[in-house]
Amino acid sequence: MLTTFLTQNFVPLLFAGLLVLLLTGFPVAFALAAAGLGFGWLGIELGLFPTVMFQALPLRIFGIMQNDTLLAIPFFTFMGIILQKSGMAEDLLETVGQIFGPLRGGVAIAVILVGALLAATTGVVAAAVISMGLISLPIMLRYGYSRVLATGTITASGTLAQAIPPSLVLIVLADQLGRSVGDLYAGALVPGLMLVGLYVLFVVIIAIVLPHWAPALPPEARIYRESNGASGHKSLLVLVALCAAVGYVWSRVHDPLMTRWLDRSLPSAGDEVVIMSMTIASLTALTLSIINRVTRMGLLSRLAEQVTFVLMPPLILIFLVLGTIFLGVATPTEGGAMGAMGALVLAMIKRRLSWGLMQEAMDNTAKLAAFVLFILIGSTVFSFTFNAADGHIWVEHLFDKIPGGQLGFLLVVNLLVFILGMFIDFFEIAFIVVPLLVPVAEKMGIDLVWFGVILAMNLQTSFLTPPFGFALFYLRSVAPRKDYKDRVTGATIPAVTTTQIYKGSIAFIIIQICMVGVIMAFPGLVIDNLEKVETISDTELMQKLENMGGDLAPPPLDPVDPAAALEGAQSTTEPTTTPADDPLKALQESMANDKKN
Repeated sequence: MLTTFLTQNFVPLLFAGLLVLLLTGFPVAFALAAAGLGFGWLGIELGLFPTVMFQALPLRIFGIMQNDTLLAIPFFTFMGIILQKSGMAEDLLETVGQIFGPLRGGVAIAVILVGALLAATTGVVAAAVISMGLISLPIMLRYGYSRVLATGTITASGTLAQAIPPSLVLIVLADQLGRSVGDLYAGALVPGLMLVGLYVLFVVIIAIVLPHWAPALPPEARIYRESNGASGHKSLLVLVALCAAVGYVWSRVHDPLMTRWLDRSLPSAGDEVVIMSMTIASLTALTLSIINRVTRMGLLSRLAEQVTFVLMPPLILIFLVLGTIFLGVATPTEGGAMGAMGALVLAMIKRRLSWGLMQEAMDNTAKLAAFVLFILIGSTVFSFTFNAADGHIWVEHLFDKIPGGQLGFLLVVNLLVFILGMFIDFFEIAFIVVPLLVPVAEKMGIDLVWFGVILAMNLQTSFLTPPFGFALFYLRSVAPRKDYKDRVTGATIPAVTTTQIYKGSIAFIIIQICMVGVIMAFPGLVIDNLEKVETISDTELMQKLENMGGDLAPPPLDPVDPAAALEGAQSTTEPTTTPADDPLKALQESMANDKKN
């Protein structure tokens, strides 16, 4: 009777065993492996699996270690840590804050934009939230920002690292979905930028409706002024307009140039054009600023030069990494290696590269890479037993009764991922939950790149949700717990409470949920950015082969199925040519012999 119960409920018991191990505090990677091995042995004893089942497991684990795609994780992690530890975040926040500081809500807008830049460099939520919490929160509190708006802006901007390329989440999801990292990057680019725009729009509305929540910086806080007292914004606007014009011109000539240089038959994707146009515009701004400083022409203001020298190098690095990936010149792994090298060069130029920084970056990178690989190995052991027990069929049966078809499935999955994201890290979700959902999504005809972008945006939402949102914990760890005296104004600043941090996240959670709904309602935001693959029919293929043959074209054939003709050619026992000859000629002569026979 016990054997029958175990046999009939093997898959649910497998999940229950994993849950018990996780609740005990056992490390996730080893809990996955222990559940997989333990229940695999139980299945062998029950006669569900052959005794030699686990002989194939070492080969699967070895295959994981040979996966080149996962090399992008340590490369992008190393790139982000070098840029972060070399003071890039501080420089960006100070400079962008000076640009928007004279406006109401300007510091909050600067935090959002810098958060997007940090997301495109660090790719890790913890690094982005902690950096901005340490740097920008004291400034916002000093000048009277609402604590709810300040904390919400910092936590929400930090979670942009989940959805904006080159995100570690997208790399892991691409591996689990069986799709290319480049496709996930291309699909997530437009939704990620749209989310940044919604954040900025929300801050602008707050600054208009509740101006006392988001005051402008006072004149004494604006440090980049001209000798005549001017702010330098006019010079910056002229530079931006000039570079935007250069970028626009490049966008018009990009496709014909790249088509000729790369010998492509398909038009350039929209995201590729945008990235490369922004790269050219950024290079133009940097070149003009260097010329202005070297020649001392004085055409640019202090603010314009500061913005260019601080903002352009990391932007150019990001655009070059993404641009080479979108162009197909480099794989994501090669792009990550180039980004890591570029980060080292930038740190050397700023004279902030030291052995201590290198050691810290390599140490953190090794820890994160080992963490990811061990979880992946553990999840492979677990899924090995799960698939052997036909667990994918059990999961399909869980969803086949859901009304609404694709929409119903997506709603339930998003709710599940949203709840799980409040308790466990995205790596665990990607390695445990996503492989269970992929077969069901494929069977329903759901585009997996679209599905992956939805999951990435959902995971970003769950990082903000009280009471277990990880981004909230990260900010809580660096926000002042007690009243303190401000070092600039000398005023006493009250402590930031946990309730204020939780309240600040609510509005941004609503924005992110709306963005998930927009992506679900308009799949074109994702899949229209993917490279279209040209397909031709069998008849068109044969016509192309005949046209390529020139004078060697075979005599007219009877109207037969091309596939049958090919099969007949392949079945010829005495081929007239050797494999070393022209394959087209061999095919034509074989078809001609078949016609004669």
